[in-house]
Amino acid sequence: MREVVQNDKSRASRRVSRAPRATAVLAVAVAALAAGCAQGDDQGVQGAPGQQAPPARAVDGAAKAREARAALAAAAKRWKLDKVPLTAPAPPAKKPEIEAREGFEVDGQESDDLPPVFTTVPTKEKIVFLTIDDGAEKDPAFLKMMSELKIPYTVFLTDEEIKDDYGYFKKMQARGITLNNHTLSHPYLPGLSYEDQKREICGMQDVMEKHYGKRPVLFRPPYGNYNRDTLRAAKSCGIEYAPIWSEEVYVDHWEYREWDQDLHPGDIVLTHFRGTDDWDGTMTDMVRRFLDRITADGYAVARLEDYL
Repeated sequence: MREVVQNDKSRASRRVSRAPRATAVLAVAVAALAAGCAQGDDQGVQGAPGQQAPPARAVDGAAKAREARAALAAAAKRWKLDKVPLTAPAPPAKKPEIEAREGFEVDGQESDDLPPVFTTVPTKEKIVFLTIDDGAEKDPAFLKMMSELKIPYTVFLTDEEIKDDYGYFKKMQARGITLNNHTLSHPYLPGLSYEDQKREICGMQDVMEKHYGKRPVLFRPPYGNYNRDTLRAAKSCGIEYAPIWSEEVYVDHWEYREWDQDLHPGDIVLTHFRGTDDWDGTMTDMVRRFLDRITADGYAVARLEDYL
């Protein structure tokens, strides 16, 4: 703004030389102009004459968005992804209605208001939901990768697999990841009595509350197997939803539930906490395979809890 002020002063000086009697008036005008420009310097960016300058917060927001995109691109390169992962759209203001998948209901599903078992969330957006089970592998590189790439995911934990290091999942929780119930010992639940199933599910609720401060409302039955007693017991323990999956991703391949062997909007994808003892690769290798596939198909990863 100082350059504008200087130019105006120069023009005023030429006018004063031709009309001495106007000196006082012009001096006042120049002073007023200088004061206005000085105020503009204090307030930040000035627009062209007749235009309003953008708010400082808008400028800051655009700069931060550019920085975030650059950081994400750098992270994608660092983790050797084919492309930068797509960003999921904002979740809907009105949550979709979640019902039990057809053929996955049990007797009394509606009358007893039992937690629905579902494999897909109703949406037309090209999004999928990443869910990870049990907690056997505790790879620090996985935490770093998901944090740097800003990828949301949902976790279902089994006490027998996490009790050697509850702190690992505390770090995960601190990054905004929701920790959910996958029973105490990962049994085949339909083979147990109602009371034993309740002990497995409610017992894990107690573990979650003790170590992570919350009793989850999401529960995944081990192996995806359940019966009416499973859902009755889960409801009695405070469970509201029982999501299972449409696809499962491993470090070296995918498996599909549907006949077309493809992704669909709103699909729930399953994987497990596994490493080189069980896979021919690491958790980060698995994530790379997962992200490369969905990004190539135009999908982004969304947060499951935002749709429930």
